[in-house]
Amino acid sequence: MMRRLLAIWHARNLEFLRDRGSLIFTLLLPLALIVGMSFVFGGPERAVFKVGVVTDDLGSVHHPFMSERFVDFIPVDDLAVAVRKVGRHQLDLLIDAQRGRTRYWVNEDSPKGYVAERLLLQSDPQAIRQSVSGDAVRYVDWLFPGILGMNMMFSCLFGVGYVVLRYRKGGFLKRLNATPVTAFEFLTAQVLSRLGLILIVTTMLYVGVGYVIGFHSAGNPALLFLIATLGALSLIALGLTIAARFSSDELVGGLLNTLTWPMMLLSGVWFSLEGSPDWIRFVARLFPLTHILDAARAVMLDGAGFTAILPQLVYLAVTTLVFLAFGAWSFRWRTD
Repeated sequence: MMRRLLAIWHARNLEFLRDRGSLIFTLLLPLALIVGMSFVFGGPERAVFKVGVVTDDLGSVHHPFMSERFVDFIPVDDLAVAVRKVGRHQLDLLIDAQRGRTRYWVNEDSPKGYVAERLLLQSDPQAIRQSVSGDAVRYVDWLFPGILGMNMMFSCLFGVGYVVLRYRKGGFLKRLNATPVTAFEFLTAQVLSRLGLILIVTTMLYVGVGYVIGFHSAGNPALLFLIATLGALSLIALGLTIAARFSSDELVGGLLNTLTWPMMLLSGVWFSLEGSPDWIRFVARLFPLTHILDAARAVMLDGAGFTAILPQLVYLAVTTLVFLAFGAWSFRWRTD
């Protein structure tokens, strides 16, 4: 028995080592994640709080609170927009120290805002608290679209990628290649099949969570459905570009993880990228999930209309067509 076990063990090791794509991803993926996260979250000091300051030049504001460590002070020139960001958990605190006594705005439902307020009052007990205009959104209201979007991302990428991979390895695609079906037709059918499932599950979660715990939704549900449809199409088509050509489980898994981890960390699922370096926000804007969440939060939290989210919708539609066309062009019916 031991000889048989060792023979199978040896064969599996040789199979993995000869799969160069899988071997490279096994070695490079952890390294790439570590290096990437060191750029995003590294540095000698990492800001804990994001505080907006009403000014054009931070150097011109002389206030004792400005000397606090681990606080990212962000200059803002539009008071109304900045106050809305406080209410939407994009800023933990907003201060205006330009005219006499300091004024500040804080969302009472923000845990970080509560701590930042205590720090401000320690340095300036006379600061005047202002109410946040409009409805202050709870953190769960801000987080809910991110959770739905993350669930869509995993279902779309992995649900389609591994299915097509299984078809290819099992010889189903080889037999289908003998029929008049084209690669574009096959991939389109896969997209539409997964799209229906994703929309049903997402709708059930949206309605179920709203019934159980309730959440803030100021916009049109039809717009949210449109965002979910275009977003799911873009993510599914992205997953198909990976599964369209490769036949290795390890390689496809590595490529899908390479896509999902940056999106989960940089697309605003868990926290806002307000105040982040410009290059990080530029990279985040390349991901379909970023546009899905921006549009969904604009509709749910701010009641945005079709015109306001049109740029995000156009981006999702264009990426869907590009990914689907590339997947059809690079599609392989066989494993060899």
